[in-house]
Amino acid sequence: MKLYEKIANQLRDDIYAGLFVVGDKMPSIRQLVAEHQVSISTVQQGYHQLELENLIEARPKSGYFVCYQATPPVLPETSRPAQRPIEVSQWQEVLEVLLTKEGVDTIQLQHAMPNMSEATLTPLLKKMSQLMRHQMALSLPYGDIKGALVLREQIAKLALNSGALLHPDDLVITSGCQEGLSVCLRAVTNPGDVVAVESPSFYGSMQAIKAANLKAIEIPTNASTGLSLEALELTLEQWPIKAILVTPTCNNPMGYSMPEADKKRLYQLAQSYDICIIEDDIYGDISYQLPRPKSIKSFDEDGRVLLCSSFSKTVAPGVRVGWIAPGRYRDKVTHVKYVSSSMCPTLPQLAIADFIQSGGYSKHTRRVRLLYKQGRDHLIKCIKREFPSDTRISFPQGGYILWVELNKDYDTVKLASQCKEGEVSIAPGTLFSATGKYRHCMRLNFSEQTEIEREQGIRQLAFYINQQNQFK
Repeated sequence: MKLYEKIANQLRDDIYAGLFVVGDKMPSIRQLVAEHQVSISTVQQGYHQLELENLIEARPKSGYFVCYQATPPVLPETSRPAQRPIEVSQWQEVLEVLLTKEGVDTIQLQHAMPNMSEATLTPLLKKMSQLMRHQMALSLPYGDIKGALVLREQIAKLALNSGALLHPDDLVITSGCQEGLSVCLRAVTNPGDVVAVESPSFYGSMQAIKAANLKAIEIPTNASTGLSLEALELTLEQWPIKAILVTPTCNNPMGYSMPEADKKRLYQLAQSYDICIIEDDIYGDISYQLPRPKSIKSFDEDGRVLLCSSFSKTVAPGVRVGWIAPGRYRDKVTHVKYVSSSMCPTLPQLAIADFIQSGGYSKHTRRVRLLYKQGRDHLIKCIKREFPSDTRISFPQGGYILWVELNKDYDTVKLASQCKEGEVSIAPGTLFSATGKYRHCMRLNFSEQTEIEREQGIRQLAFYINQQNQFK
């Protein structure tokens, strides 16, 4: 990489991270020359690159100023689910998605898969290879039931970024966040209990509720601010809710991050009704906001928040390393985890711990955070250009998934079936509701594709949407 590209990349990261906003003056050429120990022409080339990307503009005798501003789309409407306890369905539909084997040429917009092609993952892969070659014996004995101490120490340090003060002994390592959610639900509920969830909500969470023989009550959710606290409070007054299961930061599938004040109020509501909160924070470390948003766990004074996360969405799903900070439920969670799957494999834990400790994790998340934000803006632009004009689109504050709401005359279940023929895959909205609501919605990702592939996939979707329109 050339010197001017390094300077352009750093400044671009700062603009996307919000360190410079529209109208702000960028550092002077003289300042950057001194800071980076490069020539004036190198800095000028860097600034010229940002001008070509329409991120900055030059003003005569004044310097360079930020002109980039992502334009939020028209957001999806606040959901209106049936507010009564219901049994979760949709398993066969979810299973079909999980078993789908996409072809080599399929444009994958369906699964929430991170970008795993960046060079910033190379140190992790090397460490895993070294462990396999030289320390394979570490994987043979039983490990600590709570997980490798060195990993728990690193996770406790990472948690400081979200405002949560955790001790390594407060943590239990799991085989991904999905197991963490399942363990937490089983630890704090009994069969037949009712759990409050966002609507729409991640289908893995919903199926964990189903597997534990629980009922879900879906709470209206705003595409910008998240769970309606007013609706939740009314529900708490009316029904015997045992737990609240939420993804308040970089939500899946809507992408919002609840305002900090709302997170605190949600915790206070749980205190008032003496119930627990299961917080899924799996996308928190790839929030576009810096510093990253606080977790609900950061407000936890009495251990009623069970915080779950993993490295599946920030690094790679195949490492299967997740964790729980279970608060007052630590002993119960540890027992359920033991009878569920006993100890987790040791080598992936050691590799991830080294990746964090060496600074590789921080470097990787900085890199992909930039790519995902660029991908979001590009995908939204493609959808605005190709889809019907009344389409509503979420505006994610982190992660790499987008919620799209079509006119209610459209059917995304049918669309998903049609798309298989056109070598593009989507996740229909019905997967994200206990009862199969949101048939006119879909979830798309913007993590793995090139811009050309993304544009091609959206054009194919638009073609099938237009076909449905012709037969209405």
